[in-house]
Amino acid sequence: MIKKDETKKQDLTNNLKKLSAISEWFEEQKEIDVEEGLKKMKEAVGLIKASKERLKAVENEFEEIKKEVDIEEDND
Repeated sequence: MIKKDETKKQDLTNNLKKLSAISEWFEEQKEIDVEEGLKKMKEAVGLIKASKERLKAVENEFEEIKKEVDIEEDND
């Protein structure tokens, strides 16, 4: 069974892969289909927002761990 944290990690990894694929799509186009480009941009914006939220959560987790370590060191 996949743990919740592993699922979140996979989500972030998958988001980055999808963003890379979107970027490559734009780079490969000689003439960009405006409608398809708009769809890809909307998808990219959603992926970026989700990734930022996950990165903020990771940052908060690191801060909590740091606080725990600092408390343990103070008690020693």
